[in-house]
Amino acid sequence: MPIDAAEALAAGPRSGEISWSPRDVLLYHLGIGAGLPATDPGELRYTLETRLHVLPSFATVAGGGPPGVIGGLSMPGVDVDLARVLHGGQSLTVHRPLPVAGTATATSRIAAVYDKGTAAVLVMRTEVSDGDGPLWTGDAEIFVRGEGGWGGDRGPSARTAATAGERGGEPAGEPDRTVERTVREDQSLLYRLSGDYNPLRADPEFAERAGFDRPILHGLCTYGMTLKAVVDTLLGGDVTRVRSWATRFAGVVYPGETLRVRMWRRDGGVRVTVSAVEREDAPVLTGTVACDAPERETAPPVC
Repeated sequence: MPIDAAEALAAGPRSGEISWSPRDVLLYHLGIGAGLPATDPGELRYTLETRLHVLPSFATVAGGGPPGVIGGLSMPGVDVDLARVLHGGQSLTVHRPLPVAGTATATSRIAAVYDKGTAAVLVMRTEVSDGDGPLWTGDAEIFVRGEGGWGGDRGPSARTAATAGERGGEPAGEPDRTVERTVREDQSLLYRLSGDYNPLRADPEFAERAGFDRPILHGLCTYGMTLKAVVDTLLGGDVTRVRSWATRFAGVVYPGETLRVRMWRRDGGVRVTVSAVEREDAPVLTGTVACDAPERETAPPVC
């Protein structure tokens, strides 16, 4: 069997040094759509080095290497066809605010392997620390079609754990806020400069061979765009309030489309759904949750 769950879980972690500069942060922010309007004070905190705040989702590209999904496919016990691989979900826990420049050690391992019957799910966990201690922990869920059925642990349900009154991961009632964000035609071309050079995101011929009409946007770009919308809309523009950010990738986004981001304040955090406006609100991100820190030191812990 191409996936040997026991071998993958028993394999030792891989560690390496990563580093980043303000230029990398600025490029990432531009890649997820920051800077419009260019002179807006709220945008300048993402685009001007003298005011720079680091959006936590930058952690997914820090160091400029391939995304965790690709790294997971090179781990012991994993030998699969890339064409059958999907990025199923991404979660991030921030232990303290990300610095605008840094050098850190990233340690990655396969933390879980789940048997979904018709597919397998690998969880690639990356823990990053610098000289002052832990910075962040990221989990990339790697969905491999046709690799299940060996009788292993099925793992958690694909649906977000629903609270009372929720329907399929979407909270009941009207959203507290709804915003729309336009994906520029060149969004993929700019975002890929942060390290993910998958030709599916830029080459029309490659995209056609993969079954798409045209190149599609990186899922992690949508992930970052959505977190920025949440921070700017409900967290007062304060990136340090984000403690965790998790989502499941439910559908593709094409450059030039409009994202509709619906947000609900629930359980001390923010629940979010994202859809593509031009395709009759086709789901893009589901089960999306941001946990945030309290605005006051004396406020109770949340999420």
